[in-house]
Amino acid sequence: MGGQALAAPSLNTGKGAYRRIQLVNSRLQERLDAVYWIDGEYVPEALQEISGILRDWRADLVKPYHERALDVLAAAHRKMDVDEPFEVVSGYRSPQTNAAMRQRSSGVARNSYHTRAMAVDVKLKSRSVRQIAGAAESLSAGGVGRYSRSNFVHMDCGPVRTWGA
Repeated sequence: MGGQALAAPSLNTGKGAYRRIQLVNSRLQERLDAVYWIDGEYVPEALQEISGILRDWRADLVKPYHERALDVLAAAHRKMDVDEPFEVVSGYRSPQTNAAMRQRSSGVARNSYHTRAMAVDVKLKSRSVRQIAGAAESLSAGGVGRYSRSNFVHMDCGPVRTWGA
């Protein structure tokens, strides 16, 4: 995992020396509320649990998630000051799953960050696509896609860029 560290100081500040992520995956009927980083160290067991809830449910495949993608997700959640967990629309996608999805939708990228476990599509009942995307964009820490018609936001830890309406 790991890889090149991205300069995003806004992700490293917060309420105390820990990072927490709250997720619900309705397709899998799974919920997770985990502290995955404490005092400068990632918690391996929590990272495994997070990767599990973000697995490719179509193929039942788990790939270890890139920590920076989780940092982006957690920081965006913290900026919105909500107790509600992010609802996972799409997490990891195997190359085969991604290819099958591309055949059905023009909105699926050929070299999607989802296939690298570096992207998550999420939504919140209490916040609009505009609000969620705004929180993510304010971090300047990766890609943010707005999918208003489908009611979700894409966040990744790739280059800073935005798309959608």
